[in-house]
Amino acid sequence: QVQLVESGGGLVQAGGSLRLSCTASGNIFSINTMGWYRQAPGKQRELVAAITRGGSTNYAESVKGRFTVSRDNAKNTVYLQMNSLEPEDTAVYYCNANGLTYSDYVREFDFWGQGTQVTVSS
Repeated sequence: QVQLVESGGGLVQAGGSLRLSCTASGNIFSINTMGWYRQAPGKQRELVAAITRGGSTNYAESVKGRFTVSRDNAKNTVYLQMNSLEPEDTAVYYCNANGLTYSDYVREFDFWGQGTQVTVSS
């Protein structure tokens, strides 16, 4: 089993910054992609940013130039540095990771963190 624990959410004024962290633990053979999704009330969950093991990144158009996703492969941790936050960024942010886990044999996994609230006031 793989567990993802995320932290770093909170309340911030518009223009401020927050840094989210998510660490995966368990019987991990390898992690391919780690990323961040967010879900605002009444809206569907959407991709914010993702990063592959090799460092390739993908961002939602709305956060380009403001957010930076990074990862520490040795620590199985992904980060999301959020700058110039806007009220529209208010949402629950979820960490996601996929890759390979092992018990009796190696198999694919796709797990989600518990979610952390980010609230940006105007």
